[in-house]
Amino acid sequence: MVQIRYFSGYIRNYRRLCEELGINLPLSREEREARILQEGFLRWGVQITDHLYGAFAFALYDEDSERLYVFRDQVGQKQMFYAPVGGELLCSGDINEIVADSRVEKRLNKRMLQQYLFYGYPIGEETFYEGVYKLMPGHYIVWDGKEVAICCYFKPLFTPEPDKSAEDFAEEIRTVVNEILTEEREDTELPYKESFLSGGVDSSYLLAAGDARCANTVGYAEADFSEAELARETAAVLGRDFRVKTITPEAYFERIPEVMDKLGQPLGDASAVAFSLGCQAVAEHAQVVYSGEGIDEFFGGYNAHKRELPSDWVYLTCSHIMSEDVVKALMRDYDPGVHAADPLLEMWDEVKGQSPLAQKLTIDISFWLEGDIYLNTDRTSTACGIELHTPFSDLRLFRVASRIPSEYQFQDEQNKVVFRMAASSVLPRESAFRKKVGFPVPVRKWLADPLYHQPVAEKLFGESSQMLFDQTVLREMWQRFIGGEALLWNRIYAIYVFLVWYDLKFN
Repeated sequence: MVQIRYFSGYIRNYRRLCEELGINLPLSREEREARILQEGFLRWGVQITDHLYGAFAFALYDEDSERLYVFRDQVGQKQMFYAPVGGELLCSGDINEIVADSRVEKRLNKRMLQQYLFYGYPIGEETFYEGVYKLMPGHYIVWDGKEVAICCYFKPLFTPEPDKSAEDFAEEIRTVVNEILTEEREDTELPYKESFLSGGVDSSYLLAAGDARCANTVGYAEADFSEAELARETAAVLGRDFRVKTITPEAYFERIPEVMDKLGQPLGDASAVAFSLGCQAVAEHAQVVYSGEGIDEFFGGYNAHKRELPSDWVYLTCSHIMSEDVVKALMRDYDPGVHAADPLLEMWDEVKGQSPLAQKLTIDISFWLEGDIYLNTDRTSTACGIELHTPFSDLRLFRVASRIPSEYQFQDEQNKVVFRMAASSVLPRESAFRKKVGFPVPVRKWLADPLYHQPVAEKLFGESSQMLFDQTVLREMWQRFIGGEALLWNRIYAIYVFLVWYDLKFN
C-alpha cells in the first residue's frame, strides 16, 4: 500500500500514464493524479520520476518497506523543504508550514544570510532556518525513520550533437512545444486559461502556440521600464484579449511584507513583488495561467552566458549583487569559513569538461533558476490562489536544448537563436528576434525618491539591522545610493527585504 503524504503540482502527460498504468478515465484531477503516483510507484519505484512530465513535489509512504519517499521535479518548478524532528520527517513545499511546527526551533541561519548577500537569493540546500533544508531539483529522499538518504536522479548536463543543423533543432523544438501544449489543451478539467505576456519571445511564443484566451502583463507609469505596449501589440497580432495591471510605487512597497511572508524566505529579486501583483490581478478572472520560465536557462538567454570567464574562475550563476569583501565588511558576524562558491563547487567540478556555455547553463538551471525564479513563481502564484503552468520548463524541451551546439545559440547581438528560429514559425520575425529586455521594475527610481525611501531607511537602520549589520558600512552604502550611485539599488533592496522578512519571522 502506498500513501500520498504530500503532493503539489500537476502531471501534464496524465493521459498516456493512465493508459500505461491501466487507470480508467474519466476521474477528477485529484483522483487521477493520486492513482498515477500510487500505481506508478508500485510499478517503477523511485524511477517514477522518469515517467512524469509537469511540475511536482510529492511524498509517498510505502507501508511495505516502512519508508517515506520525497521527490522534487527535475528542474525545481515546485518547492520542497524538509526537517527531521523527533523520529519524523516534516516535508512541505511551504517552508512556513515546517517552521510553524512546535518541534522546530526557529533560529536564523547566518551562513545563508552571508550567501544571500552575495547572490540576492537563497542558494543551495540550506535555508534561512537552522535545521530546515531544501530538497534540490532532480533529487529524492528516502527516510527510514532515522536517517535522511538523499539521492540524485537527474542533472541538467549538456551533450551537443554537431551533426545536426540549427534548423533541425528548431524543428525539434516546434515538435516538442506542440506535444507539450497539446497535452495542456487535453486537460478538459481546466478549460479556461490565461497567460502572462511580456515583450519578449518566450511568453510571445507560448501565447501564440497555446490555448490561452487572454494575455496579462504588468506596467508602470515609467514608460522606459514598461513592456505593456509591446505586449499589447503582440496580443493584438495574435488575436487575444489583453489586460494590463499598472503597478504604482505605493502598491509595490505595500505588497513587500506579504510577498516576503508567503515566499517563506527573503528574495532580493525585485520582480517577485511585481509578479505577485500580476498574479493577484489574474486571480480575479482565471484559475490557471501560463508563464514562459525556463527558456533563458535552457537555451542561453542572458548576457552573462556570452561573456568569457578567466579559466581559473568559477561561474557563480548569472546573479550576484555584492562581492565577498563587501559582505565581509557589512556583516557583524562574518564567517570566514563560508564562501560564495561553496554551494556549487561540486557541480562546477562535474561540468569542467563541457563548453563554457554548457557549464554556465548547468549552473544556472541547478541554482539560479530553482533558487530565484521558481521560488518566486511557485510561491507567489500559490499564495494568490492560482495555478501557474510553465510548459517551457518541461523536461522534453530541455532534452532538445541539451543537444544544441553552443555555436548555434548566439549570432551577432542575438541570444538563444535556435529557439527564436522555432518561434518565428508562429510569430512575426520582429517579435521572435526582439532584443531581450527582461522583467524590469522601476525600484531603483522609487528607492531614490524621498516620497518612498523614508520607510526603507527606517528599516535599514532599525533595531534588527543594528544586530546584524555594521551600521557605518550600511549608512555609507545608503548615502552613496541616495547621492546618485544608482547601481547600488539591488544591494539596498536585498538588505531591505531581508529585514522586512526577518522582522516578520523573528520579532
